[in-house]
Amino acid sequence: MAAESANAAVNIAGWNHVYSGKVRDLYESQDPALQHVILVVASDRVSAFDHVLEPAITGKGKHLTALTNWWFDRLEVPNHLSTDVAVPAEVAGRATVAKKLEMFPVECVVRGYISGSGWKDYQANGSICGVQLPEGLTFGGRLPEPIFTPAYKAPMGEHDENITFDQVVELIGQANADALRKLSLDVFKRASELAEHAGLILADTKFEFGIDPSGEPTATFNGVSGTITLGDEVLTPDSSRFWSKAAWDRGERKDSFDKQIVRNWLAENWNQEGTPPVLPAEIVAQTADKYAELVERLTTEVA
Repeated sequence: MAAESANAAVNIAGWNHVYSGKVRDLYESQDPALQHVILVVASDRVSAFDHVLEPAITGKGKHLTALTNWWFDRLEVPNHLSTDVAVPAEVAGRATVAKKLEMFPVECVVRGYISGSGWKDYQANGSICGVQLPEGLTFGGRLPEPIFTPAYKAPMGEHDENITFDQVVELIGQANADALRKLSLDVFKRASELAEHAGLILADTKFEFGIDPSGEPTATFNGVSGTITLGDEVLTPDSSRFWSKAAWDRGERKDSFDKQIVRNWLAENWNQEGTPPVLPAEIVAQTADKYAELVERLTTEVA
């Protein structure tokens, strides 16, 4: 295996590197019998404000992979994991062999609490993605019930865009839109219940779904029929906002188990022009500790 820098993809015997995103690297098998799967490697890279930063967050890829697999074991919904071939030794612990899905171009965001970009939208017009909300909500407050606030997955290099449910229907059809909304809300409810056992609040998260052509043909998209299947990473610090329930009860609403430490430091030390500065060692360490703490709390305190 070739030497790996902190932010580089690795060479893996028997697999061809086909794409690198901000955080994940994708590989296709050189075996003609395995063209229906893809190897998804979670790197230690960290991004903020649309930039990949230096240095990487030690252990981040393993934390994301372990937590995603932990959730898949506990969610009663089809997922993209494949057992057709083992994860290569070069990336063991931080990679997944996944079924290739026909992905829906929709990020299925669910919010149980009001924060982040949802808070900005609510302040501006009293709604989020067309969902009208009661007056008088406060930052970090619990919503009357979880809401589905989707986003359009823009082509590579462009920004994702918050959209209404009606726009989801236009993109993927009424039946698929209804199914994604129901699945997203159901999974969010189940995940919230599990998080509560670890003293955590799941404030918001995003899911991505696609069609598995090898599954029962219960849905169709882009001419592909199969089963609607949960893909990508699930309920990790990179895709979700978790809070400590004890801290929330004390009125603390901004200290989440994710890379918010990185965002806060950048906001104070960079004007978002040119190349971002190198992250200080203490910021990297604090962020790594947050990822590790979330994984430990969930996987050791929840049966």
